[in-house]
Amino acid sequence: MLTRRERLMATLRGGAVDRPAVNFHEVGGWTPDPDDPDPFNVYNAPDWQPLLELAEAETDLIRMCPPTLTPAPDNCRHDFFRHETHMDGGSRFTRTTVTVAGRTLASLTRQDPDVATTWTLEHLLKDLDDVRAYLEIPDEAFHYDCDVAPLRTRERELGDAGIVMVDMEDPICTVASLFSMSDYTVVAMTEGGLFHALLEKHARPIHARCEQVARDFPGHLWRLVGSEYASEPYLPPRLYEEYVVRYTAPMVKIIQTYGGFARIHSHGRLKNILPHIAAMGADALDPIEPPPQGDVELVDVRRAYGRDMVLFGNLEAADLENLPPADFEKKVEQALREGTAGSGRGFVLMPSACPYGRTVTPETLENYTTMVRLAKGCKG
Repeated sequence: MLTRRERLMATLRGGAVDRPAVNFHEVGGWTPDPDDPDPFNVYNAPDWQPLLELAEAETDLIRMCPPTLTPAPDNCRHDFFRHETHMDGGSRFTRTTVTVAGRTLASLTRQDPDVATTWTLEHLLKDLDDVRAYLEIPDEAFHYDCDVAPLRTRERELGDAGIVMVDMEDPICTVASLFSMSDYTVVAMTEGGLFHALLEKHARPIHARCEQVARDFPGHLWRLVGSEYASEPYLPPRLYEEYVVRYTAPMVKIIQTYGGFARIHSHGRLKNILPHIAAMGADALDPIEPPPQGDVELVDVRRAYGRDMVLFGNLEAADLENLPPADFEKKVEQALREGTAGSGRGFVLMPSACPYGRTVTPETLENYTTMVRLAKGCKG
């Protein structure tokens, strides 16, 4: 029997495995402290403890670890960016202001104590004048040095229980999140020159960080986040090639140059962007959501692209939380059957997301347990 680390590495390399790997994505990917009494730590709720313990003990762990960033010596971010946080009604609000080119740009986020997410109430860029002003920020304001020592520490702590995965945004992720979705799609569709300028501004430091981490922490799995921003129905496939492939493919190449594996993270519709993802030379793809959230069947992705890409998925988080255990078991059986059909590089059974609140119902916990039980009973 392979160790959990051996199983995952064999999967990434396209080697033989004893069974498909099973991973809970964020559960076991993130390592929250269940004993931290912070009111914003939903994972200290009693409901969460059995699920966290199940992930640690029984799943093929993939720790999701961004590199540690420190401002480079020439970083001048403090000259332009200000952050202020206050509490109101039990929620935590953070206002960010950017003063540049005679304008003040502002964004506002909210965190609620019972939900593990951050809501953006106001986005930084609201019109084309804001975009032009933002482009005046010196590139040095985005210069950071990366420390991979914490990644090595996490890997030592994990041992044979799994692997560390470098988690990094790509340029489209950083740029799209500066806008509301409506403003983003309009600017991306109608102002290609300005949008490329934003992408290029962020691609330079992101590519530099990617190079540094890939060189100093070689041979590891990466997750590149942002692809879905340019998928349908938001943008047409021709713009995916223009806005994602042009700026994310260099990251894939950098990672692979140092022996790493590049996994593209893209929710929602995949059918018309799969050829572009394959053209980037991606090693893996997640979460391959089933219809109706997605628009392709896992068996078809396996048949067309599974030879070159490891497929992670294909369980919908909403099903995991809402389906009765007997019905969810059928979903797991189908995912395992389709994900291992015929020949292919490898498959990892995984949900698209995890619960975001303090409550994990007994049915949800049973559905997670079903994933482990069926994966362990499946031949590689």
